[in-house]
Amino acid sequence: MALEMRDRCERCTTAELPADGQALICSYECTFCVACGEAMAGVCPNCGGELLARPRRVPAAG
Repeated sequence: MALEMRDRCERCTTAELPADGQALICSYECTFCVACGEAMAGVCPNCGGELLARPRRVPAAG
């Protein structure tokens, strides 16, 4: 099961979040830009879970 790499912040909806860029997620994969995550004190407004750095997915070489 792969991590869903959402491309928009769920709070501001304007921040583009490329798969190889910075973003924050909770254990339910709610996804936020860093600025919104900091504004919410690192707590997901949907589930109350901790927001952590989302792993980056770099394009395959080839």
